[in-house]
Amino acid sequence: MDVGNQTQVTEFTFLGFSGIRHGHFYLFVVFLAIYLVTVLGNIMIVVLIQMDPRLHSPMYFFLRHLSCLDICHSSVTVPKILTNLLRQRHSISYQQCLAQVFFLMAFSGAECWILAIMAYDRYAAICQPLHYSCLMRPRVCMQLAMASWVCGFLDAALHTALASRLSFGGASKIHHIFFDLPPLLRIACSDTYINEIMIHIATFFMGMSPFLLITISYFYILSSILRIRTNTGRRKAFSTCASHMTVVLIYFGNGLVNYNQPSAGYALEIDTLISTLYCIITPMLNPLIYSFRNKEVKGALRKVLESQREA
Repeated sequence: MDVGNQTQVTEFTFLGFSGIRHGHFYLFVVFLAIYLVTVLGNIMIVVLIQMDPRLHSPMYFFLRHLSCLDICHSSVTVPKILTNLLRQRHSISYQQCLAQVFFLMAFSGAECWILAIMAYDRYAAICQPLHYSCLMRPRVCMQLAMASWVCGFLDAALHTALASRLSFGGASKIHHIFFDLPPLLRIACSDTYINEIMIHIATFFMGMSPFLLITISYFYILSSILRIRTNTGRRKAFSTCASHMTVVLIYFGNGLVNYNQPSAGYALEIDTLISTLYCIITPMLNPLIYSFRNKEVKGALRKVLESQREA
C-alpha cells in the first residue's frame, strides 16, 4: 500500500540466520529443545502447585501465574522461529509483526509486576507474619494478579498503537530472528522520537517501579533475617527467597538492557543475543531455578514421582 510517495511494506524478512547457510536443522533442534523444556517445565510447576495442598499458598499462587506467563512469553516467538527454520524464506507479515510486539510487551510487563508482588508476599510472610493472612488473603491475591496482567496489556496496547503509525518505506529486512519493539524502531523511516520516549517512560513504570518495590521489600527482608539469632532460622528464611531473587536478577537485568539500548553502538549479533536471552532463554530458566532451589517444589515433585511408581 502507498503512503504518500513511499510504499509501506506488508511483509518483513528476518536476517538473523542469514549468515548461517548450513545447519538450520541443528538450530531447529536447539530451539525446539528450549521450547519443550520451557513449556513442559512450566506446566510441571503449574500441575505440582495444583496437586499438592502444601503449595496452596499465596507464594505459589503467584508462581503459577509466573509459569503461565513464561509459557505465553516463549510461545509468542519460538514457534515462528521454528517455522522459519524449516522454510527457505524467513518472513513475517506486518500484522503478525504487530501482534508479536504486542504480546511480547504484554507478557513482559505483567511478569515484572508479578515478580514485584512475589517480593511483597515474601516481605509480608517474613516481616509481618502476624498480619500475613490478612495482607495476602485470597481475594487480594487474585486482584493483584489480575492487575498485573491488565497493566501489561495496557502498556503493550499503547506501544503497539504508536508502532502501527510508523512508516517503513522499503525497509523490509530486519537483522533479527523475531520481532520486538527495539529492532522494529531501528528500521522505521519515520520519526521514532515519541516511541523512544514512551519506552523510557514505560521502563520506569513497568520496569524500574516494580524493581524498586522488590529492592525495598528485600531490604526489609534481609534486615529481618539478620535479626534471627540461629543460623538454621536464617537459612530457612533465606531459602524461601533465594529462587525468587535469582529469577529477578536474571529477568530485570536482561530486560533493562533489551529495552534501553542506545540507537547505535551495539553489533547486530549482540542485539540478537540480548533479545534471545530475555525472550527465550529466561522463560526456560525460571522453572529450572524453582525446581532445583526450592525444597517444597522438589518435595512435591518427589511425592508425585513416588505415587506414580506405586501405581
